[in-house]
This record gives sequence, C-alpha cells and structure tokens, in this order.
Amino acid sequence: MTAVKSAVAYFDSWLAFRQRYSRVPGVQAAVLLDDELLLSTAHGQADIGAGTRLTTRHLFRIASHSKTFTATAVLQLAELGKLRLDDTAGQWLSYLDGTPLAAATIRELLGHGAGVVRDGHDGDFWQLYHAFPDDDTLRKIATDRADVLPANERFKYSNIGYSLLGQIIAAASGMPYNRYVSEQIVARLGLEDTGPEYDPSRADEYATGYSALAYSDRRVPIDHVDTAAMAAATGFYSTAEDVVRYVSAHFFGDTRLLSDASKRLMQRAEWTVKGADGEYGLGLARVEIGDRLVLGHGGGYPGHITKTLFDPHDRLAVSVLTNAIDGPAETLAAGLVRLVNLAVEQGGEGRAGDGRESAGLDRFTGRFATLWGVVDVVRLGHKLFLLRPTSDDPTQGAAPLTVEGDHTLRIAGGIGYGSFGETLEYVFGDHGVESVRGGSATTSYPIERITAAAETLERVSVGTPLR
Repeated sequence: MTAVKSAVAYFDSWLAFRQRYSRVPGVQAAVLLDDELLLSTAHGQADIGAGTRLTTRHLFRIASHSKTFTATAVLQLAELGKLRLDDTAGQWLSYLDGTPLAAATIRELLGHGAGVVRDGHDGDFWQLYHAFPDDDTLRKIATDRADVLPANERFKYSNIGYSLLGQIIAAASGMPYNRYVSEQIVARLGLEDTGPEYDPSRADEYATGYSALAYSDRRVPIDHVDTAAMAAATGFYSTAEDVVRYVSAHFFGDTRLLSDASKRLMQRAEWTVKGADGEYGLGLARVEIGDRLVLGHGGGYPGHITKTLFDPHDRLAVSVLTNAIDGPAETLAAGLVRLVNLAVEQGGEGRAGDGRESAGLDRFTGRFATLWGVVDVVRLGHKLFLLRPTSDDPTQGAAPLTVEGDHTLRIAGGIGYGSFGETLEYVFGDHGVESVRGGSATTSYPIERITAAAETLERVSVGTPLR
C-alpha cells in the first residue's frame, strides 16, 4: 500500500505536467485500490473559451466504455437464464431473418468475432455530418452488406455489432436498453454521475470536447449529441471517479453485478488483436504492462478520448478522461500502471520507522529544469528515482538514486547514455531545494524558476543563461 500510494501521488504531479506539455485542454483522472479511492483529480480546463476550470465532477463521454456495460448486462441476463451466449442474433431480432447476421451468436458479437461491419457504409455521424443512427437506420445498416468477414476468422471491432447487442438486451429483458443498464448496473452501484446517453438536463456539467491539433493550431469545440441506437456501443457518460468505482465491481470477490464465474468468462481472451499489443475478451480488452495483466477499455467520442485499466486480482483501477479528440488518455492510464509496477518491484513497501526515512528522502524530491529539459526526483516506496516526465512511459530509463550524504545523491542506474555513477549535488535554502548540479554536471533549478525566466528572457546568451 505504501509503494502504491507514493506512485499515485507522483502520478497526479505527472498528469499536471503532461496536461500542459501535451497541450490537452483538460485531464480528469481517478485511482482506486481495494475499496479506497486514492486519487480523484482534474487539471486544465473544461471550456477554453469560457475559461472554466476542469473539476472532478465534470462529465465526459466515455464512448466505447459503453461496451463493458453492455457485456455486463448480457452476462447478467445469461445468469438469469433469459438468454444464452450461443443464441443467434436472429433468434432475438426477427428483422435479421434471411440475412447473414442472423446466424451471428451473442458471444461472437461480444468478442468482435462475428465479422460485422465496423460502422456501416456511411460512418460520417462520427464527424457530426449527420445524426447517429436511430433504430430504423440501424436495421438498414445491419441488413445491408454488414457481413464483411466470415464469422470467427479474426478479431474485427464493430460498433454495429454492439448496437445490435443493445437491441438484444432490450428484447431479452423486456425493457429499453438505456433503462435496463441504468437500473441493473448504474443504480446498483450508486453511480450518480453515470448514464447510458447524453443527458441534456445536465448540459452545463459536461466538459466541452475539442478537435485535434493535427490539422490546426486552434482547437474547435464540438457539440455533445445523442448516439441514439448506438448507445450500447458508445453512448455512456461518466466521471473518472465513477468509472473506477464501476470497474471495481469487476474485481474478483465482488458480486454486486456478476458472479466470479461470469467475470472469468468475460475477462478471458477470445482473440489476439492483430496489429496491436493485447487481446480481447467479452467486452473487455486485455494487455500486459510489464508483468501485470490489466483489463479495461478505451473510448473515442468526438471531442473526448478516455481510457480505463484495472487489475481484478490486485484490485487496482485507474481511469483517465481527456476532452480532446487527440487526448493521450491511453498513454496516461498506462503510465499509472507502470509507476505502480516500478514502486512495488523496486521501491518496496517500506519498513518499520519508514515515516522518518521517507521524510528524509522527500527533501530531495521535486521537478527540476535546465535549458535542455525537465527531470523529476521522485520517492516511490522507500527509494528515490530520477524520472523524465516528458516520456510517454514515465518509468523508461528510470535511474535509482542512493543517498550519499545530507546534500548528495548518486545515480545508481538508468540508461548507458546517462550519468551513471555520478552525483547530484543539492543546495538547500530556507524554502527547500535551491539548485541541483548533476547530469552532465549541469545545474538545474526548481521548474518554476526556469518557467519564469523563459517567460521574460528575450535570448539565451553566454552570461545571460536561462535561470
């Protein structure tokens, strides 16, 4: 627990840095361990034009996270005997009679193995050229050349397939999809800031979504819209805090939504995903980060990119939500897992008297900058590390640091191009660290000092350095 908490504390600082460094309008995140919410944080803005600061209560469209809710609902109905995973879509949706998709099984749809077209043959609703498909339009899509590949040939992601599962859930449960998941999943868990579709009555609570910087230096705000018949694939909204509480119901031993038997079925690998690291189960993606197998899902909605990962055995969950169509949510969520791995494997959980030892180490920690960039000295568990916050993987090239004296650390690891074996020499003042010399024997300063200098200095010259 000590190591994990130290990793989470640094994660919040890293998120703040990455939000600015990546030029993302806003980042909202949460981390949960067992039943304890270790972090709920927000950095940046919910609305750039209005200057609205992002908070932990702003709502995000979590898009394909919806598939995890849909898969959970299917497994619930299977446990109740209201449907079977080997039922065909045609058994529940009569309009599919005589079409290729009639033979697709519920399990094939859940695992993206049915060969179904991804978004139909006109997916421009994703660009808001027109509205998302309603039920009638979904029927037309499902009966118009929707069988792109033979079933069970390979993993083939399909929003249309999951939209059909929403209709199947409605038929099997006897109530509309949105009502079923609201009552049997959201309400059961007491998730007050989660729902299956855009709620116009809460319009002021949503973080504004923005376009990408890939094609313009200016981000354009994007309207929130109803996803209609595709809610089961991409309609949900939530907060990071609610999302980690939701996925905690998928930890083993938690029976609020599903039995452990159903969770094992949902979480086992159905497919290896070609061209990407990882696998896919029934509504959940699987990936190994270091030696840790985590599950979860991402979400891409016009203006919002989101990612959630969880370890059902160690009962750890992280969710990162961003309000830009190019937001690095996946990179940031994976960063937490990597930091926890490093903290647990190398930082350790601490010893008796750890509080005093940690306080002694904490005096060395901070974010320091030179003309060349930024480094962090971080305590993870009861060890210090030199990390580079600009890296997508904050643990890449992590260098352990050993205490050599009251003012000196030694670099005891890291990459070969670094300063292995050399020292970091600290100058302390009344308010903490004033400067650090080390790493090519250059002098770094607390980042606030370099930031202030960069905002006022017209040119860096010999005798007029950035400091």
